[in-house]
This record gives sequence, structure tokens and C-alpha cells, in this order.
Amino acid sequence: MILANIWNQVTDWFKDRSERNNVIKSFNESAKMAFIMGTAPTMLKASYSKGCSAYKHPFSAWINTGFRIQALAGRALSKEEMVFIGEVVLNNEELLRRLVALGWDTLEVHDDKGQYGCRWKLIDYINMGIMIE
Repeated sequence: MILANIWNQVTDWFKDRSERNNVIKSFNESAKMAFIMGTAPTMLKASYSKGCSAYKHPFSAWINTGFRIQALAGRALSKEEMVFIGEVVLNNEELLRRLVALGWDTLEVHDDKGQYGCRWKLIDYINMGIMIE
């Protein structure tokens, strides 16, 4: 019985990893097409990051809890530009709920030239705990 529980946990972990990889891949494909089609002014690329330990929630993944978006702008972005990119993501409630459900707890936005970025605690943006009427 104990061995079966351990096996189920390992299986679930790999399933979640696969789903997390699919989210990253899908985001990157969509961002690339938006850039190519001219609907996005800069190309974005998502990847894993360490995340912020202060943002952990009960469903946070064991490692790599940050969802990092790098803007390939060819220059350092202003804080306002990084906040704008973050707000676009934060306004997509379905994406946010998927990120949280798959164990991410931190959204990070960085450029490809500067040294600083912005980050948000995902759980604060998913309208969790609203009463069902």
C-alpha cells in the first residue's frame, strides 16, 4: 500500500511536469507568432525560474515555482513597460488559474539587457475564495 502511494505521487509529479512544460511551450509559440504577425511589439519568451519563497502557497511546486517572461527588446525596458507586460498576463484569469494549479507561485518579467525585473504573487490575482451565490 505504501509503495502504491509513492508510485502515485511520482506519476503525478511527472504528469504535472509534462503539463507545466506544455504551458511554457504553448506560451512561447503564441508569443512568437504574435511577434511575427506584428500584434506584439516585442518577442516574449517564458521559462522556469526559482520563484520567490515568500510567495509560496500550499500547491506550489517543489522546485522552479517562478514563471519568468523575458522580453527580447534589445534594450533595457523601463519599469512601466515591464509592469505593462505583467498586467497583460495578470488580466488573463484562466492562464493565472492554470499557472497556480500547476504549482507556479511567482510571475516574473525581465528584459534581455537590464539587471532588474518585476514580480508578482500569483495567488493574489486569481480571485480565490469568492463565495458561490
